Amino acid sequence: MKKSIVILTGGGPAPGMNTVVGSIAKTFITNGFRVLGLHGGYKGLFSENPNFTDIDFLMADSIFNRGGSYLVMSRYKPTKDDFEQNFNLDFFKDNNIQLLVTIGGDDTASTANRVAKYLSEHNHSISNIHVPKTIDNDLPLPLQRPTFGYESAKSEGARLATTIYEDARTSNNWFVVCAMGRSAGHLAFGIGSAAHYPMIVIPEMFNKTTITIDKIVKLAVSSIIKREILGINYGAVMISEGVFHELSDDELKKSGVTFSYDDHGHPELGKVSKAHIFSEMVDRRIAELGLKTKIRPVELGYELRCQSPSAYDLVYCTELGIGVHQLFSEGKTGCMVYIDHLGKVKPLYLADIQDPVTGKINPRGVSLESDRVQAVINNIMHYITESDYSAASKLISNPQEYDFRKILNW
Repeated sequence: MKKSIVILTGGGPAPGMNTVVGSIAKTFITNGFRVLGLHGGYKGLFSENPNFTDIDFLMADSIFNRGGSYLVMSRYKPTKDDFEQNFNLDFFKDNNIQLLVTIGGDDTASTANRVAKYLSEHNHSISNIHVPKTIDNDLPLPLQRPTFGYESAKSEGARLATTIYEDARTSNNWFVVCAMGRSAGHLAFGIGSAAHYPMIVIPEMFNKTTITIDKIVKLAVSSIIKREILGINYGAVMISEGVFHELSDDELKKSGVTFSYDDHGHPELGKVSKAHIFSEMVDRRIAELGLKTKIRPVELGYELRCQSPSAYDLVYCTELGIGVHQLFSEGKTGCMVYIDHLGKVKPLYLADIQDPVTGKINPRGVSLESDRVQAVINNIMHYITESDYSAASKLISNPQEYDFRKILNW
């Protein structure tokens, strides 16, 4: 029987999913393998009748530059009981599967190791190689290499954010814009920087103080007042959804929103509009201060996940897909495919990036100390400083409370 591989996708989509799948398929088909694409993520491996597609070259060629994911994705995470009662061992034996390729986040990667261990214990050893993806760019790859999908999402986000900023300028009003990013502000900061937003709020900025709703509102108001002083009565505030993730339970209650949680214990931020919530709060504060600024909310969420990949990700994801075959040929298993800044394909193991004590992967945040970040904060963003107190006192009675650096305790 011809040797085969199986590919599955887990978590949420990111631009370049199909590029990875198509590139893996083309490479393995060229080298004599049968390629199975499994729908439903891990759920398919714990089903009597897995839903899969035989991917041939023509199919791979038709999907590699498309957005979204041809393979239906799932956040399903199997339990110990699932392995004992529902695992479909025959699927691997009947199809002579030699390699499991997973595309997703760290949860998807760790489950792949569990699958490989189970198969080994049941006399069907396979290799497993993971391709890490997230538009959040928060996986700590060496040398600050981006995760695939991030550059495409940032590019589309910047296009939309620029249009929003043009609306603000045209209409003489302000927008509160929220961008995805569960625990890190890469996407929000990248989009806000590209569109020259006068205020960007990301969780990393609260490195010396606790994140509260009041502080987030004050940062937005600080920018509005600063621009009023400058004679500019329009603008936009970019806020990372990650600040919501970092709020305490008491602070979340103040927002008036009750969150549901996904299978991995993460709040399902996509079910609520953070932009609407913050816009309402900023609008309320503006009214209390007696200012006349108009505030409008815009959410940048699912619009960024299933778009066609940019040229950067088309090339990057192609290299990652081919890299899977290279690592497999070298006998590597239980690893992620990683391509360094020189284009070298290397295996990256979960143990290399996990916390040695907790075993968890700590997210990679925005480096506030970097010159590129400080350049935006110090030269593009607008906010009140001590030198503005006199002018700001003509608009509000307590300008020191809206001092950018004092709010953040910098």
